[in-house]
Order: sequence, then structure tokens, then C-alpha cells
Amino acid sequence: MSSLTETVVFIFGLVALGYLAGLTGYLSANSGAAIAEFAVNVAMPLLLFRTMTEVDFHGAAPLTLWSVYFAAAAVTWTIGHFIVTRLFGRDSRAGVVGGVSSAFSNLVLLGIPFVSGVFGKPGVEVLSLLVSVHLPTMMMASVILFEMFGRSEGDGEVDALRVLRSFLRKIFANPLIIGILAGLAWRFSGVPLSGVGARLVDALGGAAGPVALFSIGLGLRRFGISGNLRPALLLSVLKLGLMPGLVLVFAWFLGLPPLTAKVAVAAAAMPCGVNAYLIAAQFGTGQALASNQLTLSTICAVASTTLWIAVAGLVWPIA
Repeated sequence: MSSLTETVVFIFGLVALGYLAGLTGYLSANSGAAIAEFAVNVAMPLLLFRTMTEVDFHGAAPLTLWSVYFAAAAVTWTIGHFIVTRLFGRDSRAGVVGGVSSAFSNLVLLGIPFVSGVFGKPGVEVLSLLVSVHLPTMMMASVILFEMFGRSEGDGEVDALRVLRSFLRKIFANPLIIGILAGLAWRFSGVPLSGVGARLVDALGGAAGPVALFSIGLGLRRFGISGNLRPALLLSVLKLGLMPGLVLVFAWFLGLPPLTAKVAVAAAAMPCGVNAYLIAAQFGTGQALASNQLTLSTICAVASTTLWIAVAGLVWPIA
């Protein structure tokens, strides 16, 4: 078994164990939310903090990385929007949910453990550049589009200013952003992280990957699949096929460094993140679509992510 295959089996095996724990009733499906909250609010921020205290971005070219990734996300989002509105006849606000579901990657709960397992610490350092701007960018785009389409369709239910204020408060209080910024500040302070403090950070940060992956499995049991599957299947094809393909082409064309390019492709190949469902719930439309997309894309990512990492390895054989 190759190291890549072994890593994929290990990572998605933990997801499967979480799902089985919920399916059999060994743990309640709702407990996945609590476990995920620990992972996102405690373990992941400390992992990112620890990573940033020793960061070396390996010539990651952040502006080019962001341009490559979000250009691919914009194209995928646009196509997802039109699939939902033109092909399936849903309104434009549901189209926004389709767009964000097809372009929003699970960069934290799944992406960080996956990139860490495949590319090690250098890969996580590069991924942190995307994590730091991913949620703010995608959420801001959602707010703007919901406001645009809400007004054009005469829907007065969405208070965009209220949502935007809430969004900004959440971003500035986001534990992941705080972890990244605090880690960078600690690094530039020149104070070494050692002793009991280092052991506590390493112990909790080291639990981030397994805990996050297990919580994803429990979450899949909670979200499940309901209603019309065809839109979710097509959006999953966009998320797992088109978006990583676009990132690969753009990264090659713009000359991203090999490691940065591989991490970008891996990030784009991640399945839909739970925030797409939360966005749908916040605006009161498309929840079933987002839930179906989250579940289907996570299941299918077992094969598709492996494929894209292998393809990226052929394009950039030296990390």
C-alpha cells in the first residue's frame, strides 16, 4: 500500500468510525457537534498556533495562491448557481446556496488533517494561508449575493446589514484566525515556546486531527441525505472534479511553487464544508440541498481526493 493510499484510508477510516458510532447509537449523532466544537475552538487553533510559531512558508507566494484558488472557486460557484437556477428551476437565493456548496471546501476539520498526513508540517503552513482568508471571503460573497438577489426578487426577509455585522464579529472572534495571528505574533516576538506551555499546546493540538475527523463522521449521520439528489450529485461533481481541476490548471499556468500548488489542489479537492449548510440555514433557504451536498461530497471524496493528489504529484513530481 502506497503512503498516499495509506494516509487516505487512515483519514477516511476515522471519518467512517465516527459515522458508525452514530449509526449504531454508541454515541448520539448530536454529540458530533460538541466534538467538532472542541476541535474548531480549542484543538485546531492550538495546532495552527504551534505551526505559526515555527512557520516557514517555503516560497508559497500567497497572492498567487489566493488568486489561483479563488478564481477556481468563483468559476465553480457561478456554474453551481446556474445549475440550481436554470437546470432545476430554483430561485436565485437557492442558487447562492448551490454556488457556495459547490465551492466551499472543508479546509479545517478535513483539510488540515489530510494535508498534514500527506505533506507534513510544511503543507499545513501553506494551507494556513488559505484557512486565514477562506471563511471571510466565502462568507462575504454569500452575504453580498444574498442581498443582491433578495432585493431583485423583492424578498425583504434578509437583513444584510445585520448579517454582515454578525459575520464581522464572528470573523474577528474566530478561534482559527486568533490562533494563526497569535502564533505569528509569538514567532516575531522571538520568545521560545518551551516547557509546560509547549507540552500543553502540543498535546491539545496533536488531538486536533483525529478528533476533527471523528466528528465529521458523526456529523454525516446527523445531516444525512433527504429529498432530490440530482442537484447535490451535480454540485458534488463540480466540487470534487471541476474545482480541483481548475486549481491545477491555474497553478500550473501561473507557476506556483510545487508544494504550494499541490496543497492548493488538495484544498480544492476537499468535500463541501459544514459552513455551506450553516449559511443556508442562516438565510432560510436550501438547507436540504446543502445537507445532501455535504454528505455526498464527503463520501465521494475518498476516491476523488486520492486521484487529484496523484495527478498533482505527476504534474509537480518534486515538492
